[in-house]
This record gives sequence, structure tokens and C-alpha cells, in this order.
Amino acid sequence: MAQRSITKTIKRDSHGVKMSLGYRITDVIIYTLMGVVGAITLLPFLYVIAGSFATDKELTERAFFIIPHVWSLNAYKYAVNEGNILMGLWNSIKLTVLGTIVNMALSASFAYPLSKKHFRGRNFFLNMVIVTMLFSGGLIPTFMVIKAYGLYDSYWALILMGAISPFNMIIIKNFFQELPAELEEAALMDGASEIKIFLQIVLPLSKPVLASIALFYGVGHWNDYFSAMIYLQTPTKYTIQIMLRNIILKASTISDLVLDYYDSNGVPPDKAVKMATTVIATVPILVVYPFVQKYFTKGVMVGAVKG
Repeated sequence: MAQRSITKTIKRDSHGVKMSLGYRITDVIIYTLMGVVGAITLLPFLYVIAGSFATDKELTERAFFIIPHVWSLNAYKYAVNEGNILMGLWNSIKLTVLGTIVNMALSASFAYPLSKKHFRGRNFFLNMVIVTMLFSGGLIPTFMVIKAYGLYDSYWALILMGAISPFNMIIIKNFFQELPAELEEAALMDGASEIKIFLQIVLPLSKPVLASIALFYGVGHWNDYFSAMIYLQTPTKYTIQIMLRNIILKASTISDLVLDYYDSNGVPPDKAVKMATTVIATVPILVVYPFVQKYFTKGVMVGAVKG
């Protein structure tokens, strides 16, 4: 009877491995804790989304809510009418796409020869890359270089200044080193050149790390605020981050008479506009995550292997 009861407590998981009652209880506890942590992480963002659709009166009276009592689009109307949001979004999209393409092209091209142990001068160039991770020229010398090359008030100042991230390049290099050397040897025996091997063999096999690093570069360009504030002067070139800053500053100083135009319940949109601009700046880049999620974990973990 005892043996039969023990057998009943044993089940199999999705891979066919037997799981005892203790393992199942542990899984329930782990999933419960992860669900609580996920909810704690998600609730502030849900509050920001709900607050962007709420009135300033409700934001003042209620400390926390997920569903507003009164739905209002006044904050978004104010942001669109006063801040040229669409132009800022388009500028950020152009900068992010172009910058990510340049970053990936240069980083992958630089990482490939450094991944070859027989490459002469490999350690020298690798040490030079590591030095740039520890020291930089500083803000004023960098500004002078940008100005001297005629890149001021140009998107190229934001792209070329950080065209290669040493950390990201090293991750790509480590991933390239983990690829089977037999594939390249077979290609060389068939008469393929190094460029053909790189483009047709190495890059297709490196989709996980390339997708992960492209996401890092893209998020960096999208969220770049300080560099855009320094190197962009023409208002029509401002990115979404600069536009949102201007909207928040304008909303915090605008008079109550003008604000009554947007909200009949009191004073919007000082708090609501801040939340609406947060949503506007965050949601577009979040849309990209589902397309690279399957590559993300594998690319980072494999590329992080010491090489």
C-alpha cells in the first residue's frame, strides 16, 4: 500500500521526467513568487498608463489606481497639439534605424577578425578596445571634434560618436568564436573567400546574438537624450526625447486659464502629461521586443562565454 501511494504522488513533466510531489510543490511556490514579482514590476507601468488617461483631479485624490473613474484624452491632445510629437517620433525612428544599421555593420565587421586566434595583432587591437571602455576623451574634446568635422547639428554626430560599443562588440566576438571551425574550413576548401564566409555562413548562424545586440543599440539610440540635446540645434531635427522634455516644461508653466481648455474638471495636465509622455516614449520601443525575444536569452548567454 505504501509503495502504491508513493507511485501515485509521482508524475511526469513535459519532457517525460518523473516528478515527485515535493518537486511539484516547489514548482508551485516558484511560479507563485515569480508571478508576484512580475505583478510588482508591471503595476507601476499600468498605473502610468491609467494616469495618462485620467484627470489631474483624480491623480491628486487617488494614490494608486489601475482604472480611472473618468477617462480623458486631454493629456495626449495637449502633447500632440503643443509638442510636434509625430515629427519627434519620425526623427527618432530614422535615427534609431540608421544608427542601429551602422552600429551592427561596424561591430560585426570588427568582431569577426578579432574572433580568429591566428589573426596577427589580435591581442593588440583587443587591448585597444578594452582601453576605450576605461577611458574617454571627455565632453569638451568630443564636442570640439564633432564641431571640427562639420557634424554639429547632424544625426551623424549621434551615430558616429558611438558607432561601436566595445562591450557589445566583445559579446559578438565571443559568439563568433563559439561557431564550429569546421564550417569555415569546409568553405575555404570549396574556394569561398573570407568575406563570403562572413556574409553567408557566420552572420546567418549568428542571428541570436545579432538580434540581441541590435536591440541594445536600438534602445540606446531611442533613449538618447543628452547627446541629442548637445549636438542638435534645429527644432525640426529634435528627437522624441527632446520633444517630450519641452512638452513637460511647457505643461508645468502653462497658465490655468489655458489648461481649462483641455479639462473641465479642474487642472490637467501637469501630472497626466508626464505620464502620457512616458507612455509615448516607451510603447514604440516595447513593440520591438516580441520580435527578438526568442533570440534574446540565447544570444546574450552564448555571447557571454569567456573567449
